Amino acid sequence: MKPKLQVALDNTSLVEALQSLRLYQDAIDVIEVGTILHVAEGIEPVRVLRALYPEKIILADIKGADAGSLLAKLCFDAGATWMTAICSADVNTMIGMKKTGQAYGEDRDVQIELYGDWTMEQAKNWKDAGLEQVVYHRSRDAQAAGKGWDQSDLDKLSALTDMGFKVTITGGLEVHDLALFKDLPIYCIIAGRSIRDASNPLQAAEAFQAEITRLWT
Repeated sequence: MKPKLQVALDNTSLVEALQSLRLYQDAIDVIEVGTILHVAEGIEPVRVLRALYPEKIILADIKGADAGSLLAKLCFDAGATWMTAICSADVNTMIGMKKTGQAYGEDRDVQIELYGDWTMEQAKNWKDAGLEQVVYHRSRDAQAAGKGWDQSDLDKLSALTDMGFKVTITGGLEVHDLALFKDLPIYCIIAGRSIRDASNPLQAAEAFQAEITRLWT
């Protein structure tokens, strides 16, 4: 299956996010309300985006850590298709999110954001509990420190896909990075600044889609 292309709207205002999105909206599959935008504007961006883009997958990247059912109700009431939990959250928090989401539709889902010192034993517990999606990060701060993708990343990604997870990758990805992952069944690829800040954002998004098609079909 060809990976989906997701753009993270990590803008600091909804107006700015909408102005950006209009430039490449037809070339992406998933619209992410980034954590930064959530902090700036609350849940309202999800509500607005659902009204404007009724057919798109919309992700609420809240990185929830507690009160899973309540946070999920806020996200899914507003129109999110997916929401995120931080990997350090208790598995019961994640289960609460998932169960709440399923009441809104079979396509509603929870992504576990992999930060810090998570383990494969935890991953097995998540999978056993019915969680299906994980997001593998190279963090913004790690990028700034010059950390690139390496074999240890690919080994972890391979282990996660072998466990049956739908794996999303993110972290300063550029088009030329995608070939690193071509042998893995990646579910979704997140780009942010490489599309949003490009001189021609639509052309940048189309370049990602072309490379995804070349590598995975």
